[in-house]
Amino acid sequence: MAETLTRQAYDRLVDELDELTTRGRIEIAKVIEAARALGDLSENGDYHAAKDSQGKMEARIRQIQSILRDAVVVDEASLSDEVAVGCTVTLRYAGDEDLESYFFGSIEEKRPGLASLSPSSPLGQALIGRKAGSVVSYQAPGGQLEVEIVKVGS
Repeated sequence: MAETLTRQAYDRLVDELDELTTRGRIEIAKVIEAARALGDLSENGDYHAAKDSQGKMEARIRQIQSILRDAVVVDEASLSDEVAVGCTVTLRYAGDEDLESYFFGSIEEKRPGLASLSPSSPLGQALIGRKAGSVVSYQAPGGQLEVEIVKVGS
């Protein structure tokens, strides 16, 4: 399934992949080699920790490669007043006066002070294409919920 990303997130992932596949692999290889030089590998905690770190790093590399291979990059400048990937959406749940703001996009999108709201989540699917002032219902794990879109911004 293609992941929709903003240009900012796409470029950040490309940079992270480059960092992990170059400097990251070199550094972990040095750590493994240094731990290997300490002797008996069966009881070498440093070696096993380094191999574990290597496995996690390689898993992240495969994850990023998969995301980038199928990614669809959105042009944030072309965002309208509808909920779409790359926008910020402010919501109010029925029966609650508190407002909650989210960045509408992939979990790979990181915006300071804003949680990400996935377009593939039940709430995300209910919001796509809607405008401020709309009230939508969606099926949450705890039952049917209703939410008002207070504001859509870029």
